[in-house]
Amino acid sequence: MKNMRQVPLNKEVLRLAVPSLLANITIPLVGIVDTAIAGHISDASAIGGIAIGTMLFDLLYWNFGFLRVGTAGMTAQAWGKEPHSNSAHNVTHSVGAGTNAILIQSLTTALVASLLIWLLQYPFIVISLRLIPCSPEVAAFAREYFFIRIWAAPATLSLMALRGWFIGMQNTIATMIVDLVVNSVNMLASWLLAVHTPLGAMGVAWGTLIAQYSGMAVAAGILLTRYAVSGSLAETRSALQWQRMKRLMVLNKDLFIRSICFMVVYVGFTSLSARYGDTELAVSSIIMKLFMLFSYFIDGFAYAGEALTGRYIGAREDDNVRRVVGVLLIWTLSIGIVCSLLYGITGTSMIGVMTNDKNIIAASKPYLIWLWLMPVASSAAFLWDGIYIGATAGKELRNCMIWSAVGFALTYALLERPFGMQALYGAYFVHLAVRTLYLSLLWKDTKEKSFGVL
Repeated sequence: MKNMRQVPLNKEVLRLAVPSLLANITIPLVGIVDTAIAGHISDASAIGGIAIGTMLFDLLYWNFGFLRVGTAGMTAQAWGKEPHSNSAHNVTHSVGAGTNAILIQSLTTALVASLLIWLLQYPFIVISLRLIPCSPEVAAFAREYFFIRIWAAPATLSLMALRGWFIGMQNTIATMIVDLVVNSVNMLASWLLAVHTPLGAMGVAWGTLIAQYSGMAVAAGILLTRYAVSGSLAETRSALQWQRMKRLMVLNKDLFIRSICFMVVYVGFTSLSARYGDTELAVSSIIMKLFMLFSYFIDGFAYAGEALTGRYIGAREDDNVRRVVGVLLIWTLSIGIVCSLLYGITGTSMIGVMTNDKNIIAASKPYLIWLWLMPVASSAAFLWDGIYIGATAGKELRNCMIWSAVGFALTYALLERPFGMQALYGAYFVHLAVRTLYLSLLWKDTKEKSFGVL
């Protein structure tokens, strides 16, 4: 297709990526503060209870990640079809019928899912704690923590939908503001309630609850003041008709399966690490945390990929899609190379920052090669996720993660006996390689299908 316009893509990429990078800086701090609060005012059971409770919510909400991902891609395409997208720098408060309908559909899905979570909360926590080996004291704390935080489900899931919608509307500043509010309120409220009220360590759970609803209030304020959205009964009924919701539901189904495959890899990595003892588990946990620091930088460019790819596909601008993919690949590969060099030079020192246990530091050395390689190996995989989300290629993303999870499991099963713990890192590396190769080879056909060529 002929390109309709030329846009300064590097400027657009940074405009969308930088706010997400700034917001992501605060994400690791929340977990650190929560753990530090519990560690200074309570005992080990509180630390363990918070760790288990947090893990349960991560597992629970991970499966609803489609609320952000699917909403972002579909909104970006709808936004690209609307008249204001003919100017790359035109800032407008108007909302077209397509983007308005996706907002209604996504928020409705979030609220229905919240009700489902509330209905199933008791069997979920009972079954989960039976499957997780922990002391009665830790289980009791985790249960109480869970039953407090669960009431934040409507805010948490609605925020997922709104973050996706804002990204699709090319407004990552809104998501940055919301994330900064949520994370800042979380840290402050948790500290105040835990340290200065009789709630003790359980104040951390109440702090998280307050933070989620604070973020929801801020997001609603941005939505209502910046965008002329319509929530009329007629608009809502029209948006919720099955024929209009079908595409979103099919996309969400594929993304839900993708999320389950992600869990197989990431939960499997941690669970299998525990088989090799506490020291090896600590090493793998620290290395994964350091690796995730890198992913926070790449996420900003992946979000830019979601917004821009969807926008240009919606506007039917084939050449701009090709250009944005090229620009984003250069950015992410460059960041990957720089991070790999930093990990290679300072890897041992970074481990030392995370722990002063000499046994853990010594045990980490045989695995540092994986930390050095991961940024370069994963940068394209993370970016392709964002590009395919913008193309609303749910089926391709689903199939890619199925094969990646299979690659992870097979590699570990085949290599574990001769290589031990190294096989687990190799399996994780293979899953990244499968994602990169699969999505790279499939992109040309996927792009053409998005434009209706195939």
